[in-house]
Amino acid sequence: MTKGNAFVLGATGQIGRAAVRALVADGWEVTAASRRGGREEKWPAEVRSVAVDRGEEGALSAALGTGTDVLVDVVAYDAGHGRQLTGLADRIGSAVIISSGAVYEDDRGRSFDTQEEPDGFPRYPVPIPETQRTVAPGGSSYGTRKVALERELLAAGERLPTTVLRAGAVHGPYSPGPRELWFVKRALDGRPVRVLAEGGRSRFHPVHVDNLAELTRLAAARPGTRVLNGGDPVAPTVAEIGAAIDAVMGVTSETVLLEGAAAGTVGLTPWTAPHPVVYDMAAAERELGYRPVVTYEDSLPGTVEWLAATVARQDWREAFPGLVKYGVDFFDYAAEDAWLASR
Repeated sequence: MTKGNAFVLGATGQIGRAAVRALVADGWEVTAASRRGGREEKWPAEVRSVAVDRGEEGALSAALGTGTDVLVDVVAYDAGHGRQLTGLADRIGSAVIISSGAVYEDDRGRSFDTQEEPDGFPRYPVPIPETQRTVAPGGSSYGTRKVALERELLAAGERLPTTVLRAGAVHGPYSPGPRELWFVKRALDGRPVRVLAEGGRSRFHPVHVDNLAELTRLAAARPGTRVLNGGDPVAPTVAEIGAAIDAVMGVTSETVLLEGAAAGTVGLTPWTAPHPVVYDMAAAERELGYRPVVTYEDSLPGTVEWLAATVARQDWREAFPGLVKYGVDFFDYAAEDAWLASR
């Protein structure tokens, strides 16, 4: 006997793949929806794959047919997507929506949207509870669009019980912007030294896709209207991440700590921040009985193996558009060498 029907929208992406696996293992009949209707080789044969472009009028409605017990949406980004789902509420028993910690702002109105301004990086409480204020809803940024999405769905209440998961820095295989590449590629390239700004103390709370999938699985089984953070059990510093990746790769690197901000690209990593970003997981533990299924360190071998295989096949700029979007050459070794020589 199954737990019911689950419809995963965005199923072939990094988060969707893991969500499908977790739901199937928990006894759901899963429909995996994506724009191309693909499937992952690790999914069991009973997973049904469908091609859906949610931007086409009526496409999602047609794919849902008579309805689903739970809809998991990992690719909802704005108020329009929220209205699309609430408009189908009569055919959706409950929903689990992936949002982002980028929605939070500090008590002075600073957020990820202001981080490039002087003294603009937010100074959040440690850890950040779900009750922390958010940026205003709108369409000007990723964070404002996610807030607009959240509010559309949460306003539906019992008409469409929705669990909003505010994910941290998602990591694991199939990431379009794998932060771990910063260390992995240096090891593969034989770089003996790496420079870390902010004294290597930066903390940007990660969440492995399997932990996010576990949250999704638990929320699917316990419908309700709620907002929960999504994070790993520990938020390591960037220096600790580097040491953990070295251990997996069997290398020993010299770490040079740069106090304060990066010198251009020197010392800049995808985790670098002057103040910690750490999410409170107490509510997820209390409301869902959440327990992480993997630690950051234990997840690394799979990530490192995938990254090494990927960059062996193609240039990192082609493989990882999520890193390219930052407009930064994270591997400007000439600049690093010049900075080190000047010390």
